[in-house]
This record gives sequence, structure tokens and C-alpha cells, in this order.
Amino acid sequence: MPEEPIRLAVIVGSVREGRLGPIVAEWFAGRAHRHENLDVDVVDLAEIPLPMVLPRFGAAPAEEAARALGALTPRLARADAFAIVTPEYNHSFPASLKNAIDWHDRQWHAKPVGFVSYGGISGGLRAVEQLRLVFAELHAVTVRDTVSFHGAWKHFDDEGAPISPQSCDGAAKILLDQLTWWARTLREGRAAHPYTT
Repeated sequence: MPEEPIRLAVIVGSVREGRLGPIVAEWFAGRAHRHENLDVDVVDLAEIPLPMVLPRFGAAPAEEAARALGALTPRLARADAFAIVTPEYNHSFPASLKNAIDWHDRQWHAKPVGFVSYGGISGGLRAVEQLRLVFAELHAVTVRDTVSFHGAWKHFDDEGAPISPQSCDGAAKILLDQLTWWARTLREGRAAHPYTT
């Protein structure tokens, strides 16, 4: 019997006008589509208007939030693994990404998270290191290797393709291999022993 595909959610974390995120995400999703046994879902937070004000702990969300959550929460719950596409803003990650993370909890538990970052000289890696702390608190497993674009705007042509694909394609394969291994292992673990906190 064929193995069930690994469901990978590629999350575009920036909602800023003129952002590079969708170009980076489209490229990475293309690499993921070529990877064996992956079902890829690109989640663009700019298309899901989550309010910035969270309800009181334990309270039901307001109607506007409930509609946005209805578009996002099932996709996160269904995912076996996540690839976070993030820029670096002021040595950190976008508020839109933190907001989407904070609206959720169990959807992240016992699942692997990988990072595709972009920015200036640091390539977004300072944002990634902070995100590792956030996801540890949410009982997620972050994988070691990343894909990082330093001086990101110089790496893509006018059609959105990498100018020098060899190195970034290789980094993407390593990340996808790690995500797939962890996703399969943790999915089997959750099925055998439901994860509880």
C-alpha cells in the first residue's frame, strides 16, 4: 500500500506591500512539489485577515476572527510539517507571523518546522533564531538546516526564478529531506501515542 503523502504547509509570513515573500515561497513550493511524496499547501497570511487583538483567554473569538480562523486553522491542523518563509524586520520576524502563531496552539504540537528566510546581510537568520524559541514553547520540533537568502532581492530575476539556482536548490533539498524525515517520524509517533501536554 502506498504511503500517505506528507502534508507540508508553506507559510508566507510577511504581509508588507512590495514583499518578496510570495516569490520566495513560490520557488520553495516548486522545489517541494518535485520532492517525493509531499502534498504542498501555500498559506499566504496576507490573504487571511486575522485581527491583531486576541480574545480573552478561553473566550470565543469575535465573528471577524472566527471567519479568518475558519480559513486558516484547518489548514494548520491538517499539516504534518511547516516551512516558514520569513523576512527579517529589525532583527526579528514580522508581527503578522507572530499573530498567526499566537492564534493557534495544538495545531503546532509535535510537528516539524523548517525555515526559509531572506533579508539583508544576515539573510533573515536572526529572525529564524527567535522563531526557534517561539516554536519550542509550542511543542514543535525545528529542523537544523535552513534556506537563507542574503541580499535577497539580488537572488531572483524578473520572472521570480533564482539567478543561481544550484546552491539554493541544494539547500532546499536538504531542508525538505529533514522535514520529511521528521514529519513521517512524528506522525507515526502521534498515531501510536497521542501527544499530550
